[in-house]
Amino acid sequence: MLTSPRRKSLLHIFSFSTVFLISSLDVAFQLYHWCSTFPNLNIWNMELNDLSYKIIGCIYKVHAELGPGLLESAYEVCLEYELRNAGLTVERQRALPVIYDEIKLEAGYRIDLVVNNQILLEVKSIEAIAPIHTAQVMTYLKLSGIKLGLLLNFNVQDMKKGINRIIM
Repeated sequence: MLTSPRRKSLLHIFSFSTVFLISSLDVAFQLYHWCSTFPNLNIWNMELNDLSYKIIGCIYKVHAELGPGLLESAYEVCLEYELRNAGLTVERQRALPVIYDEIKLEAGYRIDLVVNNQILLEVKSIEAIAPIHTAQVMTYLKLSGIKLGLLLNFNVQDMKKGINRIIM
């Protein structure tokens, strides 16, 4: 039986904590459902965020080993190797057809790397990323149905400046 003032106080604190926890979970649940009505907000897709974090780790590793100044193809094959070593599924130079008038046309477009069929990687080794490169990745995302792309420029001293995240 709870008779002492200390026990009553602890019971009151426990009850308040439980009510607060339930209220917090209810708010989080409502926020989750509200955010899920906006498909372009990937804040609730932790799997995709975790995957991109793992990919970026591999990108940093390749850049630290090779440095800037090589051809795109060298970075591409080394990054493919690192991603596979990290236990990820990687497809290199995936053909990307164009659908025109309900006909599938092979136009020669190729995605550099697709990781776990969820994230598109476009590898560059150029002086600076231009708006046309961003447009290229956005087009690839649209044509492929993939929601997240990373536009990478390995020709930088600090790789942090060479990673551009693009969400469709």
